Amino acid sequence: MLALPADVDGVPAGLLIGYGAFLLLAAADGARRGLRATLGISASFRRLALPLAVVLLAVPAGGSLAYGAARDEAKEQALLDRLTAADAQVKSADGLAFAKAEPIYRKALDEYQDLGTKHPGARAGKLVPERLDAYYKTVSAPYENETYCEAIAPLKHLRGLSDSFDKDLLGARPAKADEPLAHSLYECGTSALGVDTATPSAEESLNELLGTFPKSSHATRVEPAVRAAIKTRTTALDSGTEPCDTATELRTLRTSLKNMTDSSLEGATREAVKAAQRGDFACGTGQFKEKDFENAIETMTAYAKDYPDSPQAAHARSIAIAAEIADEEPAAGKNLPPAKDPGGARMVLVVSNDGPGEVEVLYTGPTTGKVTLKTCTTCTKYPGPVLSNGKKIKACTGPASKYPKATLLLPAGDYHFLQKRGASGTSISDTKTSKVKIEPGYSYTNCLYVTSAF
Repeated sequence: MLALPADVDGVPAGLLIGYGAFLLLAAADGARRGLRATLGISASFRRLALPLAVVLLAVPAGGSLAYGAARDEAKEQALLDRLTAADAQVKSADGLAFAKAEPIYRKALDEYQDLGTKHPGARAGKLVPERLDAYYKTVSAPYENETYCEAIAPLKHLRGLSDSFDKDLLGARPAKADEPLAHSLYECGTSALGVDTATPSAEESLNELLGTFPKSSHATRVEPAVRAAIKTRTTALDSGTEPCDTATELRTLRTSLKNMTDSSLEGATREAVKAAQRGDFACGTGQFKEKDFENAIETMTAYAKDYPDSPQAAHARSIAIAAEIADEEPAAGKNLPPAKDPGGARMVLVVSNDGPGEVEVLYTGPTTGKVTLKTCTTCTKYPGPVLSNGKKIKACTGPASKYPKATLLLPAGDYHFLQKRGASGTSISDTKTSKVKIEPGYSYTNCLYVTSAF
């Protein structure tokens, strides 16, 4: 009664020793009483005493055997309970992000390994291979669901279990993750081409694919996929739809390919560099045409700086200048500046600075450009309408050598000018737009000066 029900750890040793001593004493006492007793029965009944004693001794012996069997069953059940608990841990991690699920998976794996290696003959131990198959299926579920980027970390975990788990129990299971992992790296990497917010990035996934599985069928698909991604975006540039978005994607593609070291991608990298340059120019021209002059200035200035050897660098600078003028005078942005200056005769336009502060003069029309006039150190502001008492201002009447000047040779046509005077002494910075018509056979002068507010 003290021993039941059977427990995995059995009964205390002291209780067993006491129980054994009690049985021996009971047997001795029975022998003493029996040998001394005077029985009023026949001799034939007396002969039954010894067999009955043996039977009586067999009862506790049989009870011990029965208890041992019950204890063994309790041990089996305890191991099965541990297996069930490990299964529940695997199930509880289902649906969690792998970073959060992995510690839970590791605990379950520790139980599986302990059961499979220390209790291989137990019912629970014999079920471990089946549970490992189920474990691989559960953890690789993102791959089966075709969420390839999410599948990478779980598949790498499964592939690397041979480093931390009993190899005999695992068998060939880790190798079964190779093909799904290579496929996932390819799909995740190629889907990230041109996406600057992709996690993981295209180069991270594709570098791992080409480095870990260089001979896989998926590795051979990388180079054609990259070229196709470039071609798709260059075709989009030709259509003129959202050129700046396409340019951003091409720059991201270029960056990804520059961070990839596999020699098979050298040709595609050169294509991406050219396509990204083309995309930047298309973005700037698109911004100008859409009257987004502020961004056109930034884009085309950056283009001329980033690609100084480009045949389009000079045109980009012209567009940036025209956009800067148009940002002040929208009529100047009606048409995109021509890529090449027109031929034919040129007329002289001399621009002089009769005022304090350096002046930057920008112009656009049949040709586009800018010049900078140094500050006139001996010049001052002219009096305004109040202080001049209505007298006509006579600017640039001093000797020609007094004034910083620049000579422009301009084809005939209508021009928009923007003068930007920097601050100097008591003068503040200022901008002013004007329109000039240049006619054949004439020469022109333009004197820039400063008047006070009064």
